[in-house]
Amino acid sequence: MIIHQSIEMFERLLRSIDTPQNIYCIHVDRKSPSQFHAAVRAIASCILNVFVAAKLEWVTYAGWSRVQADLNCMKELLESPVPWRYFINVCGQDFPLKTNREIVRSLRALNGFNVIESDPAPGFKKKRWQYHHDTLDQVVLTAQLKDQPNISPSIFVGSAYFMASREFVGYVFDSAKIQAFLKWSEDTYSPDEHVWVTLHRMPNVPGSIPYTQSATRTLGRAVKWSFEAGDVARGALYPPCTGRYRHLVCVYGAGDLHWVVCQRCFFANKFDPNMDNTAVQCMEEYLRNRTLGKTGAGLEVGTE
Repeated sequence: MIIHQSIEMFERLLRSIDTPQNIYCIHVDRKSPSQFHAAVRAIASCILNVFVAAKLEWVTYAGWSRVQADLNCMKELLESPVPWRYFINVCGQDFPLKTNREIVRSLRALNGFNVIESDPAPGFKKKRWQYHHDTLDQVVLTAQLKDQPNISPSIFVGSAYFMASREFVGYVFDSAKIQAFLKWSEDTYSPDEHVWVTLHRMPNVPGSIPYTQSATRTLGRAVKWSFEAGDVARGALYPPCTGRYRHLVCVYGAGDLHWVVCQRCFFANKFDPNMDNTAVQCMEEYLRNRTLGKTGAGLEVGTE
């Protein structure tokens, strides 16, 4: 779990996904307030299978530190005695749409394959890794061209959030070729959106699928992008956001929940109780009903 704010949302997300057979690594942004760090550690200290990462990064938006945060947790999870099978990364504004039992059942059916969205890179995104970027308070594009990466396939793009087999995670640290590629990516823009998906397209990488992943794409995240929302009857992918857009992504309002729960994805993004607490509360109840096996675990927004 990669978090930096909203202790309430962190607690509610953790409560929704915590089961005793799993293990949870929490990475807290180093620049978050000390009170937030103390609150996270206090919550983690109450649960045996939850720990805060030993090495914390000062996370810069679209910078390498976001990938490094994942790597720090991956390394500690590999050292854990818990025999976990899949690594799933989430952020503090995610919320599950499926129960742990449903997620486990789906991952077993994948039989070791990863769930990582990946697409060929459009031309306008290629400058993200073709040019060197400086990281100060933000990531800044320079005019300095980079050398070509040491990998044979093209760079692909996709989501920063994924589900990968334990074998994939171990291979990331064991392969000198992959370590060199990670080092090469440190001065690129938003490497979290091309590193994992590119590795997933490489032949011989555990769990990789070197072709378009249309069958498993929808298992990742349910997201409403502002530029894809609109009138569905006129070709839009989904209805407009009833909450509020943040970084072009819908922070869900209660009016979005019917669309959200109809998705096949494991998780949805984004939720914020400060924006619409009813949306989060309804999702908690919806997931609780699914966990208890109640039939027709529907949403009745606005009722007592």
